[in-house]
Amino acid sequence: MAHTLDSPQQSRTAALGPDRAADATSVALEVADRLRDPGRVAAAIAAAAQQTAFPESVHWVPYSLAQGDTGLALLCSYLDACCPDEGWDVTGHQFLASAAQAAERSGELPPGIFGGTSGVAFAAWSLSRGGTRYQRLLGSLEDVLLPQARQLASTLGRQTGGTFVAHFDLISGLSGVGAYLLCRRQQPQVADALDATLRSLVALTTTGEHPPRWHTPARFMSDESMARHYPYGNLNCGLAHGIPGPLALMALAHLEGVTVPGLAEAIGRVADWLVDNRADDAWGVNWATAVALTADGGWDPAVTSEPSRSAWCYGSPGVARALWLAGVALGDLGLRALAVEAMAAVLGRPMPARRIDSPTFCHGVAGLLQITLRFAHDTGLRLFVDATEALTNQLLGMYEADRILGFYSLEPAGNRVDQPGLLDGAPGVVMTLLAAATAVDPSWERLFLLA
Repeated sequence: MAHTLDSPQQSRTAALGPDRAADATSVALEVADRLRDPGRVAAAIAAAAQQTAFPESVHWVPYSLAQGDTGLALLCSYLDACCPDEGWDVTGHQFLASAAQAAERSGELPPGIFGGTSGVAFAAWSLSRGGTRYQRLLGSLEDVLLPQARQLASTLGRQTGGTFVAHFDLISGLSGVGAYLLCRRQQPQVADALDATLRSLVALTTTGEHPPRWHTPARFMSDESMARHYPYGNLNCGLAHGIPGPLALMALAHLEGVTVPGLAEAIGRVADWLVDNRADDAWGVNWATAVALTADGGWDPAVTSEPSRSAWCYGSPGVARALWLAGVALGDLGLRALAVEAMAAVLGRPMPARRIDSPTFCHGVAGLLQITLRFAHDTGLRLFVDATEALTNQLLGMYEADRILGFYSLEPAGNRVDQPGLLDGAPGVVMTLLAAATAVDPSWERLFLLA
C-alpha cells in the first residue's frame, strides 16, 4: 500500500537522515498494515499464546492498552497523524469501539493506564483530533475514572507501613492515571482529580519517615521470587513501577503550570534520593532495579544492589529521563547534566551489557530509542543524534519479514513471541520507528511519562 507521510502536526525535524528515515518508514508502515488486518492480529494472538513461557500474563484483553485493542487504537492515532487521509482514524475507531464494548462487558475496570479506564480514555483522547471527536465517550469514561482517581489518591494518603507499587506507579497506579489527567487538565472536574492525585504523590514523598513512605514491604510484593530476594522490602527505582514515575509526573505537571502545595519541594526530594542512591557500573552512572531494605529499615545501594538493564521500564534510561524533566522543572542544571551523563553511560555500554535483547518498547530497544530521541531533541548533542541512527539500525536488523507481524517479543528464555500488544509487541516498535523517521510529534509519549 502506498503511503503519504505529511501532516499539519509536524512540529520538529526528523532525527534520522533521509535514507535511514526512508528505511525505517518503509518497515514501520509494512508492519502497521499487518496490524490493520484482523486476521493477522488474530493469528498473532493465537501464536503468542502457544509461544510464551508466561501464559498467565501474555493474553489478549481487548480493553487493555498494554495488550489489547486499546493499544492498537493508540497506534492508529499516531498513524493518522503521520499518514492523513489514509483511513487510520477509521481503523482506530474500530479498535476503540471493540475496546469500549469489552470494557462495558467487563464491568468496572481498574483505573490504571495500561490495563484500565484511563488507558481507554487516553486512546480516545489521542484519536479525538484535538478534542473534536469522542467527547461523549470521554465523558462517560471520566464519569467512572475521576471518582476512581480520587479514591486511589485517598487510599494512598492513608497507607502506612509501606505501599503497594500498584497504588502509585505508572503501569497501574496514580502516576499513570495522572498522565492521562494531565492531558485533560483544562476540564474542571479533571483538574480536581489531578489536584488530588498530585497532593497524594507529594504526601507520599514527605521526608521524616524511615524508610520512606513509598517503600514496598515484602508482604506487598505480588511476585514471590521478588519477595524472597527482598525479605525486608525494597525501594523500587524503575520508571514503570518505582519512584521515578511519580517524579516524572510531578515534573511534567510543574512544567505545564499545575501547582499544588509542596510540589517543587517533592520533585527536589525524589530527585535527590535518586542521585544519592545510584548503583554505578564500569561504564558510569546507573541505577538498580530496586534498593533492598535491611532488617532495621535502612539501605545501602552500594552493598545491596546491582545495576539494572538499560531499558525504559528499569535502569538508567527511564531514571535519566525523569531526572531530566525534574531538572528542567526546577531549573537545576546539575540534574540535567547528570541525566545526560547517565545516558552517555548507557550508550557507551556494549550491547550485551545493556541487557535489552528484544526489539520491543517496555524492556527492549524501542524504549531506549524513544528516550534517546527525546534527549536528541532536547539537547541537540551529537552523541544522541548518532545513537538514534545506531539504535534504529539495530531495530531494523531485528525485522523478520516472514514472521506474522515482522517484529517479535524476546522472552528471557530466548523464545520469540509474535506479540501484537503495544507494550511488549510490534505496535510499540512501529510507533518508535515513525517517531525517529518523521517530523510528527509523538504525543503518545505522555503514556510513558517521557514528555
